[in-house]
Amino acid sequence: MEIGYFTMPSHPPECGLKEGHDWDLQVLRWLDELGYQEAWIGEHHTAPWEPNPTPDLLIAQALLQTKNIRIGPGGFLLPYHHPAELANRVAMLDHLSGGRLNFGVAASGLPSDWAMFNVDGMSGQNRDMTREALEIILKMWSDPAPWTYKGKFWTVSKPDTMFDFLKPHIKPLQTPHPPIGVAGLSKNSDTLKLAGERGFIPMSLNLNPAYVGSHWDSVEIGAAKTGRKPNRADWRLVREVFVADTDEEAWKLSTGDMMGRMMGEYFLPLLGHFGFKDYLKHAPDVPDSDVTVEYCAKRNWIVGSPATVAEKIEKIYDEVGGFGVLCVFGFDYKHKPEAWHHSLSLLKNEVMPRLKHLGSAKKAA
Repeated sequence: MEIGYFTMPSHPPECGLKEGHDWDLQVLRWLDELGYQEAWIGEHHTAPWEPNPTPDLLIAQALLQTKNIRIGPGGFLLPYHHPAELANRVAMLDHLSGGRLNFGVAASGLPSDWAMFNVDGMSGQNRDMTREALEIILKMWSDPAPWTYKGKFWTVSKPDTMFDFLKPHIKPLQTPHPPIGVAGLSKNSDTLKLAGERGFIPMSLNLNPAYVGSHWDSVEIGAAKTGRKPNRADWRLVREVFVADTDEEAWKLSTGDMMGRMMGEYFLPLLGHFGFKDYLKHAPDVPDSDVTVEYCAKRNWIVGSPATVAEKIEKIYDEVGGFGVLCVFGFDYKHKPEAWHHSLSLLKNEVMPRLKHLGSAKKAA
């Protein structure tokens, strides 16, 4: 099992945009120094608690300040980008990365973003746009012949050479393209079916582990369509993690600090508005009112001393049937940077050595 990082990025509404950006850069430098495998940066346009509409700007700067870690959007919201422009932008970013870029894509799930871009997410238009955009992007990178794609949402041409030397020429550094990751939230997730169908990296967002176990079914359903055999080693699970020297200290620094504040002020109310609190419950008969920060910390979060955290990770691993990469969900601890750095360090240096035995038995299950 490997470890990575997934950040929305999350910052409190009073945080300045550059202030939050600088914190994210600091964390990415730490992750690289500590030997984390990868980091994923989200894109959002209308959420003050998730204030980054341009993950590629953060990624471009982070690539210059890191050496080994793979970094990517987690992901670009494809309905809001012209696919030809984004194909060129991602290809250029891959060259700047020296081949360290991951290409995460998503369909967008915020109704306020849908409204801003006039996308009918309630009918599933965002998912249809995502599939079409990705098809065009991959065609831009793989089909050398001149062509015109007339889709439902975009018409894109790859013209033949004009005036002797003008022609499309930008392709990614990695062959045939950077690894593609897709994030899923709901049961029977369409995006996770797409991951299985196309052999992309499936990513399950931070929900109740028992619920997340159903996500692999979606990957397998998609894979069956194209005769693929998905590998659990490719599956990323995003989890809230806080490691401290003692269980008591970890509880105080998580539930009693920024993790608890973001969940209490933003994430739990948001899920409540969407009717998604069921995704956090360990049993269907739990009332919504019981799904509090403390409930999530006890039932879903991975919080505690290194020994406790190792035990919780192994339990989740067994519950879902195995996975390849644990991605730490990012929070803003710039007011206590040493605590967040210590947590990331303990996870890498104290917890992961206790879990070396995981991965071999269920890799290809």
